[in-house]
Amino acid sequence: MTRTVDTDREPWWRGRTRQQWNVFAAAFLGWALDVMDLIIFSMVIGYVIKEFNSDRGMAGLAASFALVASAAGGLLFGLLADRIGRKKSMVLSILTYSIGTVLCGLSTSMGMLMAFRIVVGIGVGGEWGAGAALVTETWPAKVRGRVMAWVQSAFAVGYALAAIVVAIFAPTLGWRWAFFFGVLPALLTLWVRRHTDESEAWEKAEKLTVRQAFAKLFATGYAKPFFICLAFTTAAMLGYWGLFTWIPNYLGTPVAEGGRGMDLIGSTLWIVIMQVGAWFGFISFGYVADRIGRRKTFIAYFVIAAVCVPIFINLQNPVLVMIFAVIMALFGTGFYSGFGPTFAELFPTEVRAFAQGFIYNGARAISATAPAIVGFASARFGVGGALTITAAFYLLAAIIVFFWLPETKDRELTEVGHDPAESRQG
Repeated sequence: MTRTVDTDREPWWRGRTRQQWNVFAAAFLGWALDVMDLIIFSMVIGYVIKEFNSDRGMAGLAASFALVASAAGGLLFGLLADRIGRKKSMVLSILTYSIGTVLCGLSTSMGMLMAFRIVVGIGVGGEWGAGAALVTETWPAKVRGRVMAWVQSAFAVGYALAAIVVAIFAPTLGWRWAFFFGVLPALLTLWVRRHTDESEAWEKAEKLTVRQAFAKLFATGYAKPFFICLAFTTAAMLGYWGLFTWIPNYLGTPVAEGGRGMDLIGSTLWIVIMQVGAWFGFISFGYVADRIGRRKTFIAYFVIAAVCVPIFINLQNPVLVMIFAVIMALFGTGFYSGFGPTFAELFPTEVRAFAQGFIYNGARAISATAPAIVGFASARFGVGGALTITAAFYLLAAIIVFFWLPETKDRELTEVGHDPAESRQG
């Protein structure tokens, strides 16, 4: 039977243990550097196209390769996290994407770059599931949404950091040095190994084999929530990756070709400002979701994001464009904060990291088609026109959540199953 707790409105950080803060720091930094390594490619697409004499379609495929590989990484490291521990899995995933990013800087062809992007994707796919499981199992239910919102806000930090790194290195030392900077996350693993403990929930949970984990997830009552979560997460990520993979290129594309015609410094400033909006989106989602519920918050963010995209593309007034850029980033990105708590509250400890990693990165793999779709569509409609496609994906995510996602606010994490439909209208 589902147990609930009263939501405590005191500051989420008050009275927490040193171990909880160490887990928070490990997940936050791991996620920020994870996103930095993943997004650097989006910032150097123009340089890569020019050096390898390629086009936007092929560059979009290279971006998609990393997202597809993240599904394999989520599955692999999710199983490892449930089998050998959240901390060990996190360390291995961070090392993987750090090595892959450095190798990207050594690429001599688009084919080689695509291969190394696969390595990056595998590592990136594993870090989120392990980190999310560790945080949700270490912090209490009454503040889970807010804590995960702050952890998820590292996404905006990583995105902005990628823009700054590229702005510093690309014009002077070349785009490859932006990738070489990606070795930095490997140093984080030394701190994680020394200062982060395993969650007590994992220590006590049954350790399942691969076959048992699949059986637990798909041969019991968890299949339905799994596919519901996969569906709405996929739709949301199609919107996100289609939009934000190409935003840097859109800002730098000449006006005659459907872009904004900005130089590197101007587009970098815009990206950083947009990530300030995204940061507020991540944080606000957690607070709103802890107050009114996961379902209503997801729906609101998806719908507003869908409305903002065409407005942003068609506005001409610079001040209004900047305002809507921030609003679009806030709602078009902030929903990510809801994934970790929602998934954690729907699945038991022994398959939690596996389910979270599988859903999150499976969705990211399917959404890998979005950068390619926008890239190829831009040849006919221009970059700006192609970006409006993403609004439909956000609306689809809202529809799926409205009809099928159960409400999970304030659920305590459990070892046993529960009926996902019992609190749908919560």
